[in-house]
Parts: sequence; structure tokens; C-alpha cells
Amino acid sequence: MDLINSLFLLSGFLIALSVLASRLSTLVGLPLLLIFLGLGMLAGEEGVLGIQFDDYSLAFLIGHLALAMILLDGGLRTRLKTFRVGFRPALSLATFGVFITSALVGALAMWIFELSLVQGLLVGAIVGSTDAAAVFSMLSGRGINLNERVGATLEIESGTNDPMAIFLTIMLVEVLVGEIGGVMSTTLFLVEQFGFGVAIGLGGGWLIAKLLRWVDLAPGLYSLLALALGFCVFGLTSVLGGSGFLAIYLTGLMIGNQPGRHLNFILPVHDGLAWLSQIGLFLVLGLLVTPSEMLEYALPALLVALALIFVARPLAVLITIKPFFKFRWREVGFISWVGLRGAVPIVLAIFPVIGGVENASLYFNVAFAVVLMSLLIQGGTLPWMARWMKVEVPRSVTPNLRGPLGVLPENDYEMFVYEVENSDLEDVPIRLLRFPSGALISALFREHAMLHPKGGTRLQLGDVICVIGRTDDLPALNRLFNGEAKLKRERAFFGTFTFDGDARMQDIADVYGLTLSPGEKEMTLDQFISLRVGGHPVVGDDVDWHGIHWVVSEVEGDRITRVGLRLY
Repeated sequence: MDLINSLFLLSGFLIALSVLASRLSTLVGLPLLLIFLGLGMLAGEEGVLGIQFDDYSLAFLIGHLALAMILLDGGLRTRLKTFRVGFRPALSLATFGVFITSALVGALAMWIFELSLVQGLLVGAIVGSTDAAAVFSMLSGRGINLNERVGATLEIESGTNDPMAIFLTIMLVEVLVGEIGGVMSTTLFLVEQFGFGVAIGLGGGWLIAKLLRWVDLAPGLYSLLALALGFCVFGLTSVLGGSGFLAIYLTGLMIGNQPGRHLNFILPVHDGLAWLSQIGLFLVLGLLVTPSEMLEYALPALLVALALIFVARPLAVLITIKPFFKFRWREVGFISWVGLRGAVPIVLAIFPVIGGVENASLYFNVAFAVVLMSLLIQGGTLPWMARWMKVEVPRSVTPNLRGPLGVLPENDYEMFVYEVENSDLEDVPIRLLRFPSGALISALFREHAMLHPKGGTRLQLGDVICVIGRTDDLPALNRLFNGEAKLKRERAFFGTFTFDGDARMQDIADVYGLTLSPGEKEMTLDQFISLRVGGHPVVGDDVDWHGIHWVVSEVEGDRITRVGLRLY
């Protein structure tokens, strides 16, 4: 009984401390995951609490469970429309990119640690893949709003690159313990990892999404059903020889992109589960490491980490993306920098321990040191690098609060809450607002008192307005209630003047006295910029032309609808 009580006390204390310590990420700029790892190390056998934990099998199980929940949540929040710009480059990075990174790091590790070729390559395979938990946490938690091409590539890559890393790690472990199969069986294993992962993940996710839309449950049960069935997909895929991590990510993707009232109940719960998984996982991994033992490998591991960050990852991105896809150099540079390592390399480093590989502690401690350096160097500089590489776009206005009314099973009405921050709306009667036709103001709050809005009610700065509408009304509502500061940031980024995407280039050239080639005269502005950026334009794409800076400000699918103009 005392053991159970101590377990509750310690686990509750560590989780609460991790949540409260997350404020340090905002105040000091430290990556959250690094804080969780540090707390785990402080609680470990050489830390303040002196907790002894060396059960690698249990840590391996916890790692799989936590990563599965993190990937499911990541899939739920990834929109299918981002695949139009990010899928092919992400797939290239998730396969060939991991292979190239692993090979380069492995060759260096072989020389630094005086290992055999296979042992060196195993080090490279363990640290060769980016980590979904780290990428999702950093991009969502640091307030970085990347352009869609870069953000989608990074998210999809981190969610799909585990199969290649697992394949390389298991294959090299089997070589070292003498259990490797032939070329055909090894190739079949790789095909099964991706094939079963994709097929079962997409098929199972589609069926689960249909079930969640059809079944009528208490609100709190939708998230439990989604999680339980997601774990079933993970287990079934793994039993059949596929990648459970890839499958559960794709399952979340299919569920999250099937509209219905169930998503309103699933997403908030899974957000909490994903955070709990990250905290628990990194605390356990922090407990597992012995700092004094890791210090023995600190200097050579630092060289491996620096080589990974500044040489291997950039070369892999350059080789697999730049020749085949229309990425700007600064976009390539930022993708290279966001090769974040997190929980996955540490979990993979447990494979040699469980497999009985000679000198297994080397792989674990090196992986842990590399992860620490990656989170510290890359994770700590992400906001600065995003601004320096010019891959950020202004964060669009969103409602302060929003929630479904639960009236309709699909395309339900929602309540959107805005605060009036735009001075252009000061003293303007409500009847003069350019509202979407399907939306209406249901309540207005002024100085903590609720008013009944009428057409003649004049707005004041600081008013809080409750609007009933649908998701399709959001772009127009966001523009209407755009605050003064956000308007200035948008104008500074996109330019004061805007043009429709279907404006004729000949008309623009006549106004500004510009010269066009014969082929450009009949083009629209949309066609002209799309051709310059190589297709699949995204918000934030820019083109310099005749001393004018054209910046894409609105996109629908692959069509540019609005373009900003900045004069130098």
C-alpha cells in the first residue's frame, strides 16, 4: 500500500511540476520538452529525489504508448489540404532523407567512437529521424506561424518517417546479433512497414471516422472510442508486420478530416492526452538516463550532434528536396534547421539494449546526448530562425472563443466571440457592418453588461460581440474584426495595396509602366505568380518583379485570389 501511495504522490507531483514549469518555456525561451527531460533527470537516481528506474522494457512500452497517442493527435490536427504542397517533399525526406542522414552520421560515429561500420551505422539509424512529438510541440507551442509549404512538409515528415528509422535500426541490430535474414526478407520487411501502415491506417481511419459520425454517444465517450480504435489499428498493423506509428498517424488524419459533431468532443480531450503523453514520456526517459554515465560520452556525442545539425541534416534536405521541388533557399534552410530529435531516437536506442547488442549503453547515452543538444540548439532558436529565414506569415485573426451549438449533425452553427479592436469600427452602427449573409450578432457585452444589439447600436472599442455563424463565415468575420495592431502587421508584410488574383497582367503593366514578354501579356496575376513559384502557391509566397514585391495574401486550393503589393 505504501508503494502505491508513493507512486501516486511522486507521479502527481512530477506531472504538476512539469505543467507549472512549462511557464519557463515562455519566460526563458527553453523548449518545453527539454524542461520535461531535465525534470526527469533531476528526479532520477543521481538527482534530487533519487528515484532508481532502469527498466528498459517498461520504458519501451511507455514510449510506444505515448508516441501512439501523440501521433494520433497530430493526425487529427493535420488538414488534408496541406498534402497538396507538403506530401511529396515530406515523403522524400521521410524515406531517402532518413537514409542519407543515417549514413552520414553513421560514418562519422564509426570514426569518432572507433566502431565497426555496422555499429557506426546503428548510431546513425537511431538518431536519423525527426521526432513528431518535438516538431508538433515546437511549431504549435512557440507561436510560430509558418507558411503552408514549410509547415506542412515538416509536420507530414515527422509523422511518417518512423518506419524507415525503425527498419534501419532493427536491421542493423539483427546484423550485430547474427539474426539477419536475406536480401529478400529484409526488403519485404521494409515494404510491409510502409505498405501495411498506409493500407490499414487509411482504411481503418476511414471506417472509424464513419462510425464516429454515425454512432450516438455521450460527449465524453467519443474521444475514448477514437483512442481505443486508434490503438486497435496500431496493434493490428504491428502484428501484421507494418508500422503502427504510421498507421495511427494516418488514422488520426482520416478521423480529423471527416466533418461532424464528434470532432468538437474529440479534439479538446486528445489535446490534453497528447500533452500528458509528452510529459510522461520525457519524464520516464529522463529517469532512465544516468547523467554521470552520459558524461563519459559527452564530448564525442557533442561532435555527432553538431555534425547531424550542421552537416548531415542540411545535406539530406538539399539532396532530397532542392532538385525535385520548388522550394526557396531560405525554406530549404529552415527545413534543415527543424530536424528536431526527441523521444523517437531515445526509444529506438532501447532496441540494442533489449536485443542484447554489445556495448548497448553507448547507443542509449549517445542518443540521449544528441536529443538534448538538438532540443537546446535547434529548438531554442526556432522563432529567431523562422524570422531570419523569412518563412513566417502574420498570424490571422481568430475568434477569442468559439464553440458548436449542437443544433445540426453536420455543418453545425457555432458561436464566435470577438473583441472590437479595430478603430475603424468605433461608433459604427451595426446595420452598416458588412456581415456574411448567414451570420448574425446574438449578444453584445460592454463594461461587463449585456446589451441587446439592434441595427442602430453603435460599436465601441472593447465591446465583446457574440456572433452565430458557420465555419465558412470565419474569413469574412476575421477580416471585419481584425485589430489595429494585426492590421499594421499584415500591411507591413503583404503591402498596403492588394489586387485580385484574376487581374490581367497587361492592365497592371499599363498602370505601372512595366514591360511584359509576349507570353505574359495574356496571363492573370494568379497564373504569373504560380508560374514563378513552381505551382502550389501558398500564403506568403513572394515574387520580385521590376522593383515591385508581390506577396500572395489569399489562396483557395491552388488558385491565388489576392496579392499584396509592396514598393521598395
